[in-house]
Formats: sequence, structure tokens, C-alpha cells
Amino acid sequence: MTINRLFAIMMATILSVDTFAETETEETAAPDVENQTEAAKYNMDNGVIPIADDRGFTLQSNDGSFVFKPYLYMQTTLSYRYYDDEGLDKAYNQDNVANSGFAMPYAIIGFTGKAFGKIDYNVCVNAAASGGNILQQAWIDYAAMPELRFRVGKFKTPFTHAYLTTLGETLFPSLPTSLTASAILPYSLNAVTPGIGTGFDLGFEVHGFIANKFGYEVGLWNGTGSGQNNATKGLSDDNHLPSLLYAGRVTFQPKGAMPMTQGNPKLLHEDKMLFGLSANFNNEAESESTNDFRAGFEFAMLKNRWYVGAEAYYMHIGFTKRQKIDDSYNYWGGYAQVGYFVHPQWQLGLRYDFYDRNGSSKDGFLNMPAASVNFFIPKTALKLSAMYQYIGRTGHATQLDRDLDDLGICTHTAQVMLQYAF
Repeated sequence: MTINRLFAIMMATILSVDTFAETETEETAAPDVENQTEAAKYNMDNGVIPIADDRGFTLQSNDGSFVFKPYLYMQTTLSYRYYDDEGLDKAYNQDNVANSGFAMPYAIIGFTGKAFGKIDYNVCVNAAASGGNILQQAWIDYAAMPELRFRVGKFKTPFTHAYLTTLGETLFPSLPTSLTASAILPYSLNAVTPGIGTGFDLGFEVHGFIANKFGYEVGLWNGTGSGQNNATKGLSDDNHLPSLLYAGRVTFQPKGAMPMTQGNPKLLHEDKMLFGLSANFNNEAESESTNDFRAGFEFAMLKNRWYVGAEAYYMHIGFTKRQKIDDSYNYWGGYAQVGYFVHPQWQLGLRYDFYDRNGSSKDGFLNMPAASVNFFIPKTALKLSAMYQYIGRTGHATQLDRDLDDLGICTHTAQVMLQYAF
């Protein structure tokens, strides 16, 4: 008798939930989309799951003021990396093939949505990470009006189109090496490993989109990156300002808001374009050893089956007075890439990446061509990607400079990635 009652209660609960879900789905599908582009119809500003995700499982109030969407994002990779002989000690049986095999860089669980018709929110954790990186994002965005919004929490800093692209929407499985590899400094300071990319950080931002053409983002961040979730900064001894990352970005999007994607089979009829300028100053960065200034220019375009993107960036490293080093160093790099859907489910990509890793005071640079292919498996949320990248070295004055320039970077990279997003 008790079992029958429990069964009846469970069935009533399931039916109630199912009825509620059907009602919410009807409300979700109700908005008029006749005057919306494909990107606007699908866009979900969380920086993780693909833009054209068909919304998946989403709950929404009748008036649309409250939206709740749980999501899941996973990447599994199989990589082969071959390193040149320089930097390897054969006496310790160090192999040319290293850092290869299977990996899971992302296993993200989160939820995003809207509240009160004015607040966007997003919280997610990366179960594949460790330390402070486990909290991948956590932010609240309040819209006083479309032209004036306020965001606080952990989110992407406004620098470089490659980082700002939605994680599941990239043309290549890995970011350009010029953004991820650390610069070379002629000093043995283990704590000083500056890189051009800034990525996720804790901070506050004012941003908006004006006249459906002009975007801006300006704010303050800790400058410690995504691996640190604590307040650890002080005042600068050099300029007596808080030791924070000061960053800003302005964009011109002449054809309306550019979706932060590098290609999706559900967005094959877009006509969008973006020009952007960005700059930031990391005051007493790198464990209070340097002051880092960065600037960048970006261009991106979606035109039917085509995607074109290009960036150039610059970084100036100046040591703090306490280091008693008067020298400063300048680095620059950039990339250009193009993608094309040869079939609604097949996208091919080419990229040329460039990095003056040893600084402008020395001759020589790295050139890094790469090719990719993406297959979007029909009627699923699976994306299969493959890429190959070669690291070349050009223009060095000596063989020693040539050998040092690519230390820690593999000469040949082959990678296959399977991505799932819900």
C-alpha cells in the first residue's frame, strides 16, 4: 500500500514537472524572430557554449524577465607534440616527443540567464582544472540601458578577439601561440614570465553598445589571471596607484552586433564585421617585478560561409624600481586566419601566427602556420576538430639565438579534439 502511494506521488510529480516544462518551452519559442538575424536569435552571452545552441533546455517566465539555462561543455583532445633537440638533455633520456596523449582541458558545468529583465548572470566551474581555475566564470551584469551596463565578477578581460571568442566557437582547437607563449627576458627571474594574452580575471567593467554600431568596455581587474580568486594586490611604489590591471576596448561594428564566433553551421547567412582597438596596463604585474603595457588591433568578419579574422598586438615590459634594472623590452605579434564552410557541416581553416618572442632588441621571430578542419556532426551537439601547426624560426643573428627562441614550444603539433556542448 505504501509503495503504491509513493508511486502515485512520483507519477504526479513527474507529470507536473513535464506540464510546467511544456508551458515554459512554449513561452521560450514564442518571441517574434522575423526581424532578427540568426546570431541574434541564438545568442547567449556566456563565453562558453556555442552561440547557435538552439537554447537547449531553458526555463523562462511568461513575460521573459527571468531566464534560466543550465549548460555543459566538454573538450577531449588527443595531441602529438614533437620538440627540437635544443633544450633537451639526452643524458636524462629526455625525448623529442613529450606532452602528448589524451587530455581534457575543459569539463565545464554552469548556468546562465536573466533576472528582472535587467540582470544577466553566469556561473560555471571547470572540473578539469585545478586551484583557482576551477572557478572558470562568475559574474553579474546589470543593464541600466543597452548603452550603459555594469559587470562585476570573474570574466574575460577586454583584450584580443581570440580570447573573447566564445570557447565552443573557435576555428582552431588551440589559441594562437603568440598569445599563450611567454616572452623571453634575459634575466633569471622565475616569477617574471609575461605573455601577451590576459584571459579571465576578477574585476569590474562598464560596457555598452551604442547606436547598434559602437561598443566599449573599460574597467579594473586584479591582473593576476584566472588562477587566483583572492585579493592580493597593494599600491605601486613607482606611481602610487593600485597595483591592478587597467583595461579598455572600443569596437566599430558597422553592420550591427558581431557574434563572437569563428564559424557555426547554423550561422551561414550572416553579414557582420568588427574593428577593434584595445589597451591595458598591468601595474606591478609579474609578482611586483614589472609594469606591463599592451595594445592591440583586431578585425573579424562573417560573410555567409566565410569567416576572416586578424589581429596585431604589442607588449612593453618595464621593470619596477625595486628590481634596479633600467632596461625595458618590447614584443609584438599577430595572426591572420580564414575559415570556409565547404559543406554545411564541414569547415576548413588556415592560420598564420607571428611572434617576436625575443623582443625587438634582437633579430629573429617565430612564424607558425597552421591548418584545421572542423566537422559538426548533424543532429547532435558534437564538434570534431583536427589541426596541424609548425613552428618556424627566421632571421636570427646567431644559432644560439635561434635555439633559444623556441624553447618550451614544440616544433610540430597535431591535435584532434571532440567537443560536446549542451
